[in-house]
Parts: sequence; structure tokens; C-alpha cells
Amino acid sequence: MDVTDDQPQTQYRVTAGELRAFVERFERLEAEKKDIAEQQKEVMAEAKSRGYDTKILRKLVALRKKDPQEISEEEAVLEMYKEALGM
Repeated sequence: MDVTDDQPQTQYRVTAGELRAFVERFERLEAEKKDIAEQQKEVMAEAKSRGYDTKILRKLVALRKKDPQEISEEEAVLEMYKEALGM
């Protein structure tokens, strides 16, 4: 298609209603994310008050997200590095 044609080209138009809807949806998600982060802090504070090490709990959460093979590989490399440093 020749750019100089008088044919209308496809273009996006900004409509106030649609734009406002996207912005408001994003703002709601931001608020939900903030609420969830606060709830996570409360869970860790409760665990800490019961005597759990929250640093270790966070590591456990991170490990549960990983594939078992990935965990094994990381642990093997960690052991190799520790040996190299005489730990």
C-alpha cells in the first residue's frame, strides 16, 4: 500500500473513557499489591513472634518456587565454593 494514498490508515485514538479505565484498573491493582504486601508482613511478624527465623522462612518460600533440579544444581555449586574456601 502506498503511503501517499488517500486511504485512511489504521490508527489508535485515545478516548478519555478507555484511558481512564486503564489507569483506574492499574491503580486498583497497585492498591491490591500494597494490601497483599502488608498482609505478608503481618504473616512474617506473627511467625517471628512465635520464634521462627523469618530470614529462613523467606528462603524456604523462594526454594519452593524453584524446580528441584535447579535447587540441586545450586546446592552442588554452593558446596563446591564452600570447599574451595575451606568452609
